[in-house]
Amino acid sequence: TEYRSYNPQKGIGVMPKRGLDVSSCEIFRFYKLITTKSLIEPISMIVPRRSESYQEDIYPPTAGAQPSLTAQEWLSGMNQDPILVSLRPGSELLRPHPLPAERPVFHSMAPVSPRLLNQAEKLAAEDGWRSSSLLEEKTPRWAAEHRLEEKKSWLTNGFDVFECPPPKTENELLQMFYRQQEEIRRLRELLTQREVQAKQLELEIKNLRMGSEQL
Repeated sequence: TEYRSYNPQKGIGVMPKRGLDVSSCEIFRFYKLITTKSLIEPISMIVPRRSESYQEDIYPPTAGAQPSLTAQEWLSGMNQDPILVSLRPGSELLRPHPLPAERPVFHSMAPVSPRLLNQAEKLAAEDGWRSSSLLEEKTPRWAAEHRLEEKKSWLTNGFDVFECPPPKTENELLQMFYRQQEEIRRLRELLTQREVQAKQLELEIKNLRMGSEQL
């Protein structure tokens, strides 16, 4: 099958297999971004079949929307094949392997004696301290370093994969506000640069067309 078009395209997208219309034997669907008209044109690839039943030979099992790994397992370096689904209407998930079980979260803290816990509670009641801070001070150094390495494993490109805690003071709120303003300013500058580059490319394409027409 060959598709040709004289309209220039700026980009193209592909519909996932599970979004195709199996009743009309659609095997591919593209979305072409037309530059001159600022439109998106859908392009369907359909296999001509007379039968209206499900054509199993042209629809093999494909990757589903359910992930086969948790975020923690992926960050730890694990790799696994995707969970396949059948495109037959009303079918269930095909599970070539069992889903990963939920792992209990263990805190890497050294065991604390009941006597130390009682002392921490007394200090918290008398001086207003938190028992957690005292326990952290009594924790051995190797346990604290282990917690630090475990915390680093959750970082990606310097950013925490979980949501940042909200600011507690007005000063922290102002600092976060200024950081967001600086980030927005940099993104706007980057967007302006991309728009200028896109306009330059459009002018170059227009000049090339005019030169080819003159030849």
